[in-house]
Amino acid sequence: MIPATLTVDLAQRSYPVYIGQSIFLDKMLWNKYVTGSQVCIVTNATIAPLYLTQFCAIFSELSCSTVLLPDGEAHKQLDAWLQIIDTLVANQHKRSTTLIALGGGVVGDITGFAAACYQRGVNFIQVPTTLLAQVDASLGGKTGVNYQNQKNLIGTFYQPQAVIIDIAFLSTLPEREFRAGLAEVIKYALIYDKEFFNYFSQHINQILARSPQVLAYMIEVCCRIKIYFVEQDESDTTGLRALLNFGHTFGHALESAMDFTILHGEAVAWGMHKACQLSQRLGYLSHEDVTKVERLLNCCELLIQPLHTAPVELILSAMNNDKKNSKNKITLILLKHLGEAFVTDSVEPEMISEIVREGLC
Repeated sequence: MIPATLTVDLAQRSYPVYIGQSIFLDKMLWNKYVTGSQVCIVTNATIAPLYLTQFCAIFSELSCSTVLLPDGEAHKQLDAWLQIIDTLVANQHKRSTTLIALGGGVVGDITGFAAACYQRGVNFIQVPTTLLAQVDASLGGKTGVNYQNQKNLIGTFYQPQAVIIDIAFLSTLPEREFRAGLAEVIKYALIYDKEFFNYFSQHINQILARSPQVLAYMIEVCCRIKIYFVEQDESDTTGLRALLNFGHTFGHALESAMDFTILHGEAVAWGMHKACQLSQRLGYLSHEDVTKVERLLNCCELLIQPLHTAPVELILSAMNNDKKNSKNKITLILLKHLGEAFVTDSVEPEMISEIVREGLC
């Protein structure tokens, strides 16, 4: 498989995105981006036994530190960020060091935040190992940690020097994690590309079977869409990049209310379903449209039913405290049509409450 190379065009902050099979051990590739004498590889307890030893061997001629974080969204905390900083200080890393995030979205977000803060900014490279991180979290420069049960409350925008997406990682990804990543793939189709939605629906069996060729195409399409939004609205200020949060206002609230005991993709899938139901209630989507979305989510086993343990009042409270809100109004991303999203803060709170409560009470 010939690697695809995309570019995130952000002037001086531009960087490449490589997508291919078994490319993360390509020493010639790494020589382009690790120019100092020190590296620090940040990974987690799940990825380390699978890949860390062979990955460290690439940097045998350099001073190579490693940080092993606990796995899971519940550990996306300041303590984990500080663990990286403590390692950098203890090993006397200079401003020429390179941090490498070898893991999923949690590892990538924390590593990027540490890179942004250490000595006021050092280089870092994303090596996403989960589908969700490959199609979404590793691109765009959003970094940070959760705080006081609020999602991504502390963080900054800080772009990597490169993103290296190796499809080979997906062969060892647990089934539940893989399917959770598909939620973000479906998100891109729903907000921007109806033809891609149809492609996903038609190739669902090959996707679930993890066909390398189909996965490579799927990931590249998602990356191209994400890059488009990032290039137009890098710092999430004009409202265009906000469309990438489709399903996330509902989903983040569910994650928070359930103490991050469900996967991010599962929460986003639930949130997208709620957003589609609300879009239908407001007269945008048809019943047939919502049924198509439900069918696809069900094929991916992403509609978590029932969620009797989800505390409704905590979900609604978290939605009211969402950092995207303005003027005490809940900001939502809804669909005008399949493939076309919009931002609104004009939905009545009572209607939002009704949609959330359906299926939970």
